Amino acid sequence: MRSTKALLGACALLVSVAAAHAAPFMIVGNDAKADYDAAGKPVVNPTGKDAVLIVDLAKPEDPRIVASLPLENSIVGPPTNLAISPNGAIALVADSMTVTQENGVNKAGPTNKLFVIDLKANPPNLVDTLEVGKQPSGLSFSPTGTMALVANRADGSISVLKIEGTKVTVTATIPISAGVSHVEFAPDGKHAYAVRSPDNRIAVLDIDGDKVTYNKLDIPTSLFPYNIVIAPNGKLALTADNGGGGSSDGSMDMVSVIDLEGAHPHTISRINVEDAPEGLAMSPKGNIAVVVNVNGSNMPGAWFAKKTGSVTVLKIEGKKVTAIKTIQVGRLPEAAMFSPDGRYIYVSNYLDNDFSILKVNGTDVVDTGKRFKVPGHPASGRMGPG
Repeated sequence: MRSTKALLGACALLVSVAAAHAAPFMIVGNDAKADYDAAGKPVVNPTGKDAVLIVDLAKPEDPRIVASLPLENSIVGPPTNLAISPNGAIALVADSMTVTQENGVNKAGPTNKLFVIDLKANPPNLVDTLEVGKQPSGLSFSPTGTMALVANRADGSISVLKIEGTKVTVTATIPISAGVSHVEFAPDGKHAYAVRSPDNRIAVLDIDGDKVTYNKLDIPTSLFPYNIVIAPNGKLALTADNGGGGSSDGSMDMVSVIDLEGAHPHTISRINVEDAPEGLAMSPKGNIAVVVNVNGSNMPGAWFAKKTGSVTVLKIEGKKVTAIKTIQVGRLPEAAMFSPDGRYIYVSNYLDNDFSILKVNGTDVVDTGKRFKVPGHPASGRMGPG
């Protein structure tokens, strides 16, 4: 028979585990393959040192890594190649690029792997690896969590996935167009929006049960849309229009504002932001959004290079969107995420190996001055449910 002390210890352990699993989680993809030298010249390292991190946000200004999985991840593509299901049970990670050697030279090239992680396991672990299209990039879960969509950039297609617990199955492949980089569900689950980056358009997908159809309805954006978010009420979408085809070029770029109501969704305004927007996130309250601008912060030799990237804060009033503030963050910022309660924003700084932690009060956003260090270059990140 156990002693009273032993029983109390066991109870304390169970409470600790339950508390950890009740906390909001963030998933982060580190890329060790893509780097830069002191002059800003790209360097391709061998594969094998990437990682996917699960981060506990129970203390929002003091995040804690609770799991590190040795899975490949890539900065190539929008920072949305991974996501946590709405019930927090599983995560999907698209492995966009890998590195092989040719005559002793490291060479990056697309892969077709999708990892399935069981987040309810203690610790979280890899339960399956699927094959999807070539260079899987941005992805998202349906609001019910029973379906997911993955944009296959090199194949120009969308993979449709059926979700049954930790069992994930590819059920269909929808042709879109070359370079499709991300896809995001509407809050009602009846539509999804695929980002046709080279074509400067957003493709509208119809969803009826488990059937996904591209109806050839496209919404024009500004140059090279790279990311998209949908308002919680489903009436509005924002796109981060990169302009430079995936890198900084010294020119101002834009966010397109799309009215999704009615039979003919269309762009209603465009907002100037800084150079090379990639990360994009909207508050769960729907009153603000942020877009992350690279600003040549990975290109120190370029005439337009700035020491750091930035975040542009956008105020949303109905369908009126206004840029109200710019906050400096770190070098080569990529992902942006709001906490489930909308009180914090986390921005990954790829070359600084950390996250900027911003605090939200209404529509005002300030830098807390705190950084969350991670063991590697954080290329992508998404937030789990509250």
